[in-house]
Amino acid sequence: MRRVLFSLAACSVLAAVPCSAAEKLAVVGTGDGMEVLKALGTAFTSENPEITIDVPPSIHSAGGIKAVAEGDAIVGRIARPLKQEELNLGLRVVPIFRQPTVFFVHPSAKVKSLTAAQLAEIFSGHVNNWREVGGDDVRVRVVRREDADSSLAVLRDTLSGWKDLQFNKQRSKIATTTQEAFASVEKQQGAVGFGPYSRDLEKRFTIISMDGVYPTDSSYPSAVTLSLIYRDATITEAAHKFIHFVYTEKAQNILREFGAIPLSGKRDAM
Repeated sequence: MRRVLFSLAACSVLAAVPCSAAEKLAVVGTGDGMEVLKALGTAFTSENPEITIDVPPSIHSAGGIKAVAEGDAIVGRIARPLKQEELNLGLRVVPIFRQPTVFFVHPSAKVKSLTAAQLAEIFSGHVNNWREVGGDDVRVRVVRREDADSSLAVLRDTLSGWKDLQFNKQRSKIATTTQEAFASVEKQQGAVGFGPYSRDLEKRFTIISMDGVYPTDSSYPSAVTLSLIYRDATITEAAHKFIHFVYTEKAQNILREFGAIPLSGKRDAM
């Protein structure tokens, strides 16, 4: 009883300091779509100030799956389908938006449009100077991703010449996260990389039209699907609220502002 009275007295004396902090919901996993999810989180918290959405640095889709499956996180973010061995982990998958997979180039290259075949030649190391594909006399510097990357998987599935494309490892640099790929291309003249599209990238890079089609066009062939994952055994009320929010008109408008394509709200038990 004395402890209760003490706590109440402390709250009265320290009225300027709340006795209960806002609940923090971490959404962990892939590096794709992070800026979009952060914007969704900010909008959600503006309507639900008792809940803060945290979008921590990438641990990849596999890391998000492991964290949710083992109970270390309530909600994960993934940019690929579950693998066969992951289907029995008791995860529910909630697709929320599609995001074009784009090629972004340092502005020094002076190219705006390339064919899928030219891009394959560039990333395989057969094109070494941007003047060979209509750009300036600047050395091509390829920033590649690891084999398990979701954006690379989409390119291999959707573009001619990419299914069996081999990177020239002596003439390229590997980036282990989407954010590292962005940073590497941004600071190096002639650099080129690929990853998930958002409109803010247009301020930092030249976004390539492929075969004359810009990534925001409906006929653009390559995109990843970003999904949230959770388990029925560990889902919280805060997580339910956030998942419901991403399908509201307000959230859907935010997705469109970032250049993402909203998906209808069906939850697939996986």
